[in-house]
Amino acid sequence: MTSFDDAELKVAEFLLQIKAVKLQPDKPFTWASGIKSPIYCDNRKTLSYPKIRTYIRQHFVEIINAAYGKPDVIAGVATGGIAIGALVAQEMGLPFVYVRSEAKKHGLTNMIEGEIESGQTVVVVEDLISTGGSSLKAVEALREKGCNVKGMVAIFTYGFDEAVQNFKKAKCRLETLTNYSTLINAAVKKEYINEKDTKSLKEWRTNPSGWGQSVVK
Repeated sequence: MTSFDDAELKVAEFLLQIKAVKLQPDKPFTWASGIKSPIYCDNRKTLSYPKIRTYIRQHFVEIINAAYGKPDVIAGVATGGIAIGALVAQEMGLPFVYVRSEAKKHGLTNMIEGEIESGQTVVVVEDLISTGGSSLKAVEALREKGCNVKGMVAIFTYGFDEAVQNFKKAKCRLETLTNYSTLINAAVKKEYINEKDTKSLKEWRTNPSGWGQSVVK
């Protein structure tokens, strides 16, 4: 069994290798929120690589068993957490549901798709954590259904203080396969970035909105 620290680095290296994570300090991306960012993360790309998605699935299962114990149900957060969540549920022999960002406006107006009952224990699967806002909406929906949410697992987190506080406020434990600091270390190790890039990426992590104002003229 690979140690969790080794797995953190390996997952980060995988994300860089397949360009699920792109680092462009000199040509920042614009997020939907308007924030200028030197990093863009699309973990759905991991699904196209059988070896990588298998590694991620197996380590999710290890973390879930170690941190939470086996739940009654695995829930994926739409849309990024659906596919990998279903793979985890299959590996664990558990039922799977997914949680929409908002209730359907037609039909049964479901927010949770699949069979789940009040009182069941649930672990939520997500692909990416930024502020945690949308992910925690899924937790809230499951709790409103009467479920006991044991916690959440995600492939990657930026580690923003806002996210840490949001999860703390929601009383929801979060475990991730890898994180921003490990990713930067992996990028340096594999020579994806130079010393100047490293400094810029660390500055962005400390102050995302301020970084955008100083870098983009």
